[in-house]
Amino acid sequence: PATTDATTVTSTATTPALAAATTAHPWAATPDQVLASLDTTVDGLSDTDAAARLATYGPNRLDATPPAPWWKRLAGHLNDVLIYLLLIAALVKSFIAIYTGDTSNWIDVSVIAAVAAINVAIGMVQEGRAEKALDAIKGMLSMRAHALRGGPGNSTVTDVDAETLVPGDIIKIRPGDRIPADARLLEATNLQVEEAALTGESVASVKTVDAVAADANVGDRTSMLFSSTLVVAGTGTAVVTATGSRTEIGRIQTMIADADDLETPLAKTMAQFGKNLAVLILGMAALMVVVGLVRGMDGPTLVSATIGFAVAAIPEGLPALVTITLALGVQAMARRNAISRKMASVEAVGSVSTICSDKTGTLTQNEMTVRHVSTRAGEYDVEGTGYAPVGRVIVAGSPDGGDAAEASAPDLTALARIMAVCNDAHLDQDATTGRWTLVGEPTEGAVLVLGRKAHIDTTAWKRIAEIPFDSATKYMATLSEDPTGDRWVFVKGALDAVRARCTTQLADDGVSVEPFDSDFWDAEMSALASQGLRVLAAAHLDIADTAEELPADGPHGLTMVGIVGIVDPPRPEAIDAIAEARGAGIAVAMITGDHADTAKAIALEMGIIDSPDAPSLTGAQLEAMTDADLREVAQNVHVYARTSPEHKIRIVRALQKHGEVVAMTGDGVNDAPALTQADVGVAMGIKGTEATKEAADIVLADDNFATIERAVAEGRRIYDNIRKAILFMLPTNGAQSLGLLFAVLLGWATMPLLPVQVLWINMVTSVTLALPLATEPAEAGIMRRAPRDPQQALITGAFLRRILIVSVLIGGASLLVFALEYQGMWGHGSVAQAQAAALTMLVLGQAAYLFNCRFLNRSSLTWAVARGNKALWWSVGALVALHFFLLYMPFMQDLFRVSPIGLREWGVTFGLAVAIFLVMEGIKAVDRKRHPAVAQQRA
Repeated sequence: PATTDATTVTSTATTPALAAATTAHPWAATPDQVLASLDTTVDGLSDTDAAARLATYGPNRLDATPPAPWWKRLAGHLNDVLIYLLLIAALVKSFIAIYTGDTSNWIDVSVIAAVAAINVAIGMVQEGRAEKALDAIKGMLSMRAHALRGGPGNSTVTDVDAETLVPGDIIKIRPGDRIPADARLLEATNLQVEEAALTGESVASVKTVDAVAADANVGDRTSMLFSSTLVVAGTGTAVVTATGSRTEIGRIQTMIADADDLETPLAKTMAQFGKNLAVLILGMAALMVVVGLVRGMDGPTLVSATIGFAVAAIPEGLPALVTITLALGVQAMARRNAISRKMASVEAVGSVSTICSDKTGTLTQNEMTVRHVSTRAGEYDVEGTGYAPVGRVIVAGSPDGGDAAEASAPDLTALARIMAVCNDAHLDQDATTGRWTLVGEPTEGAVLVLGRKAHIDTTAWKRIAEIPFDSATKYMATLSEDPTGDRWVFVKGALDAVRARCTTQLADDGVSVEPFDSDFWDAEMSALASQGLRVLAAAHLDIADTAEELPADGPHGLTMVGIVGIVDPPRPEAIDAIAEARGAGIAVAMITGDHADTAKAIALEMGIIDSPDAPSLTGAQLEAMTDADLREVAQNVHVYARTSPEHKIRIVRALQKHGEVVAMTGDGVNDAPALTQADVGVAMGIKGTEATKEAADIVLADDNFATIERAVAEGRRIYDNIRKAILFMLPTNGAQSLGLLFAVLLGWATMPLLPVQVLWINMVTSVTLALPLATEPAEAGIMRRAPRDPQQALITGAFLRRILIVSVLIGGASLLVFALEYQGMWGHGSVAQAQAAALTMLVLGQAAYLFNCRFLNRSSLTWAVARGNKALWWSVGALVALHFFLLYMPFMQDLFRVSPIGLREWGVTFGLAVAIFLVMEGIKAVDRKRHPAVAQQRA
């Protein structure tokens, strides 16, 4: 067994094999074995030895990775299909400006270049999440340490720079210290260390010198101290076993750096869409040149038509529109407490198919609550959650929601009094918000609230003596005087610790006593533990009024009063959110540092699993599995317990191998690697570490799982709106380009549109009308759909057919109007007037089609199409005003080479626009009949 007295530990001879094994698993070896393997003693290292080891092992700091040079990062952001489209558009417009001598085109070139520059700047600013996470981790490390230096017979405690620590150094720790390196405990006195940032445990870890199993999880290595964790109570002495990047925190840094850099689903689909569009434009432009040459068109006309076609076909406004839509999504999500650190993540969260969530504080309230009370006389349920002393104590199993337990019920009163009086915590209520907060340990807060709910008044009680809680004894005892002058010994603590001091128990009448029944309490504890509840026992002893102190070895001969079951209760809104997520086809997995039984009980209550027999995995089981084994079961397991950082990142990768889009939540630095690896990393804004926030894509301002579900709905809305915008914009480009293409095929010497007019339509009309689609509210039933396949094309077959049809309709209508105005039944008007009529047809046709695009599949032949988006009407109004400005202002007529049109042209173009709207609604109706399942999902 490991010694508990560090002064008796001496260096002993050891074999190289044992030394290697001991250094690899110091938590599993005794202190003297660890000292021997590190060739040190309890007196520490001499200055000479410490200096030599520092030269061998290097400074105790995390490795700094030099950032990539700015030019390489700039090149990386330019390597994007959206930027390519913008640069191509600018290049084409530059050529037009040079070829035509029309200097107004340089304004458009400047605008496009500015949009490209803004996109690159955004990427540069948001780049390097992992690098920032590493910097945040470095900031967690201790700056100073208390080390024994000087060597045997000459050692003194010296305040040293933590960077100079080396394996074999002996360090002293005390409350408030940040652990400077990984170390094996040699001596510990009531030592508790806050390790939440590393393990995810919300309760401070109690440390001892006893060896644990070699395969123990990080959270179970109670004989170890880990770099960057915080001492909250007690003192200790330890030997440094690892420094720098070899520490647990260093391993996490390495995992963050090694995490895969994943593209968002939107980035993948936009890239493919851009490639397809580029090929199509080049092919059609080449066809135009060939046809024009065959038909004997003159060079300038053919060049102008080809350039006009290219400009018309490239959706210059699309990248800006996507950026604006995502930016508006960032604002909308922020209003719902989901703060996006990366704009692309706004859409990516809408594609999530699996959410891997931490338990404490995210799914639960992070406020311990007594849920059940068991005494020999009865069973009671406790209403209310958290530290607000609001709720009843009711008789368990009574009809109609339970009868309030009588305040005078002696067994309940006795237990609640013990819990409230033998307690060092207290509650505060904010005068402004009314919120209750706890000052003290969470478990003590839970039982103190129970006392308040049972109407226990402790103000007149006087404490005479106490035995504080100790991790070794696992109980707290007080000697207290009640308002009448009677003195009582009250004890609360772990059931095993309390029962060992009891000889009697309260009988089933709640007043008299009877011999202690060990089997009864074993059964009660098992029943509560099976529900995932932590158990705390209460006992008392009526003693002489003259007693002034407690026995040195603690009180004996106690009467067991009862036990309570404590839990960190689920957030009610999180339960609803999980049901909503599962209804949307999103799997939810809980990954926690808690024990498996507790995790499964909470998961069952929250609806993450449907049966207590549902499969689960622990950290130890994950260790024994290969990556291939894990991939086989990952989609069927929704509860993971006692996990480490490596386990979390393996789980994420296993799910991603199945094509899942994974969101991972976390708050501790141990979660940062998995958040970086996940498609969407979600950090807790309240209790999350800076390292976790820097590694995340989204930060939750309220640490609430329900906010994730709302973010998914918002992400789906944004993706829908991007598709609506594309569905609207492409026919605009298609109608213009097809009009020019058919004019060439027909051999017209005069083109229906000039390049400068095409630019007006693309950069003013299209964007003006498309912007309201970015603000469209979510369609009904958006969270009743299954998650979209990340491999699904941005433009499906049905959408492509719709785009082609409306392109032909609007383009054909504009050609018809041009022909009628220039050389048809309306007489022979001027080219400028005919082109103005064609422009008007394009504008009104797009305005009509805008209403078709408000609903992707639902019918727009309802009054709903006119409601719910005021921006749409403002946009149409602005568009009409701009078009009037173009047609009837002399300087605009000269700039864009148009002439005014009359009421006849307005009437015909408006009628054709209405006809286009009705035809497209008919096509949508046909699509709904052909794909009823999709229509029903979106209804």
